[in-house]
Amino acid sequence: MKRSEFIKSSLLAGLAFSNGAYASLARGGKAAPSGKTFNLNYAPHEGMFANLGGRDILDQIRFMHDRGFRALEDNGMLKRSAAEQEKIGNLLSKLGMQMGVFVVDAGDNWKTSLTTGKQEFKDNFLKACRESVEAARRCNARWLTVVPGFYERRLPVGIQMSNVIDAMRRGAEIFEPHNLVMVIETLSDTPELFLQKTNETYLVCKAVSSPSCKILYDIYHMQRTEGDILATMERCWDEIAYIQIGDNPGRKEPTTGEINYKNIFSFLHKRGYRGVLGMEHGNSLPGKEGEEALINAYREVDGFI
Repeated sequence: MKRSEFIKSSLLAGLAFSNGAYASLARGGKAAPSGKTFNLNYAPHEGMFANLGGRDILDQIRFMHDRGFRALEDNGMLKRSAAEQEKIGNLLSKLGMQMGVFVVDAGDNWKTSLTTGKQEFKDNFLKACRESVEAARRCNARWLTVVPGFYERRLPVGIQMSNVIDAMRRGAEIFEPHNLVMVIETLSDTPELFLQKTNETYLVCKAVSSPSCKILYDIYHMQRTEGDILATMERCWDEIAYIQIGDNPGRKEPTTGEINYKNIFSFLHKRGYRGVLGMEHGNSLPGKEGEEALINAYREVDGFI
């Protein structure tokens, strides 16, 4: 082959690399095949790859699978039509992907409700639990996010805690026969939220004492409110059933903030965690470039083996 032809063919071959592979190499990483499955089960959400995958959620799911992801997270699943829930579930099953959490949306998740002990709020919550059972069946979900709501400032904390525990027991009774798990999320969005620390949610789960009531450990939120991520997860490990991801500050993909996600993922893998890790964060950059950068970031922090 002539030198000019060799150079030409080499350039064409170089262009065949995706932007993701190039960025990975630029960071000193390895150029992995775009469809290579990750070491842990990361779950993107709708809109995260809308530029590369298309606006339709089914097309986005296909794109996620093509790029190595094997799970989907969709907080708003309960608000989708039954037909759309079934389409998503059927596609996930066809592709061998898991459904991550969706929110048990009782309409009052973000106000003072279950802490009060009032029957109207409990009834509303249990109605949402029953609706979630049907939605979970359609989309092949197993985990369902629950947020107990805000403080009731007119009641002692211990009374509020007992009210939350009672509501969670009633919810667990609905989910247990269906092998579903409600995962209670401790959040950092506002000091008004009743559950602020992992140990508080751990207490609720221990008191409920059901395989259908566990912890959703959101690393972003817990870095903001308590830190000490690895030690906290180790202490509460027996009640953690689901994990979510987001770097801090900014709540974007790993490598954009202060959290050492490669170290955390290595810990989770060694600890035997094989569940879903919900990618509950935004993209640090817009457009297709931002979506490729997000995938490259996960390839980088997933390289702990």
